[in-house]
Amino acid sequence: MPRFSVIVPVYKVQDYLAECLDSVLGQSCADFELIAVDDRSPDGCGAILDRAALGDERVRVVHLPQNVGLGRARNAGLERATGEYVLFLDSDDTLTPGLLQAVHDRLREGGDPDVLVHDYARTYPDGREVRADSAAVFGRSGPAVFDLDQRPDLLELLQVVWNKAYRRDFVTEQGLTFPAGYYEDTPWTYPALLSAARITLLDRVGVHYRQREEGGNILATPSRKHFDVFGQYDLVFAFLDRRPDLERWRPVVYGRMLHHLNTVVTRPGRIPPGDRREYFRRAAEHCARLRPAGYRPPAGAAGVRTELLSQGRYTSYQAVRALARTRRLVVRG
Repeated sequence: MPRFSVIVPVYKVQDYLAECLDSVLGQSCADFELIAVDDRSPDGCGAILDRAALGDERVRVVHLPQNVGLGRARNAGLERATGEYVLFLDSDDTLTPGLLQAVHDRLREGGDPDVLVHDYARTYPDGREVRADSAAVFGRSGPAVFDLDQRPDLLELLQVVWNKAYRRDFVTEQGLTFPAGYYEDTPWTYPALLSAARITLLDRVGVHYRQREEGGNILATPSRKHFDVFGQYDLVFAFLDRRPDLERWRPVVYGRMLHHLNTVVTRPGRIPPGDRREYFRRAAEHCARLRPAGYRPPAGAAGVRTELLSQGRYTSYQAVRALARTRRLVVRG
């Protein structure tokens, strides 16, 4: 049994795939299997993967008969994983040198906890590398191994699957799988962190998260598929419905959900302009159904904006945003 299973779903990334694979195969810790899932990629990715498998017995390639999307491609890799721990890596990103050895060492120090969380940095076409704002979370003092009650600030991090290592038996026990659609990390990461009895942090950049040119990132592409975010949070709250022992987290998760919904609608190039009013209507219906009794909005402008969004008040929300922009311009002037 290898120490790690690194699962890489692959689709339309032939310009970046070799670098991604090399970042795994070149790790100083060699005790891993690399499971690459060809999600019926129409370019040369399948051939690149097959060549990699011929050159290194640690590479296992899965060619899916049809395109199923990122989440389900990860599930296909997970079904074949045999490692003690599972890591996910997107096929246009890279692991940093020495990461797997550092993860192994940290896990051993902590008695093999359920989840390890490491940091990441964004990399840009001009060569810049910028560590995530989450660096402050990793630098805070606290116990080496803990649960979420001891470090609730972990929910402030970007909830992505690829900055963590998961004990595979824990994944199986919790029945963690990925849904179809955009924002598929959401119904995995929240249940994983909420359920984990033992978590540890590795204060190290482990993934270089590539910021591709315009059109290269589906989350920066205008589409109604961004409405999938509502269904993904339905899955998170369905999980909480099944876990009354985690009821205390419902207001916290609701607040993080509002923050996420606000991010989706404010980031340029996500919700098409003609669909924005509908997004607000959907948000109001969604929040009215899920809002817990114990939720209190944050103070300040952020709280005002998320409350307006949760009530579907599109015109008022736009006015508040315009006022904030005007104030910023006045201050700068």
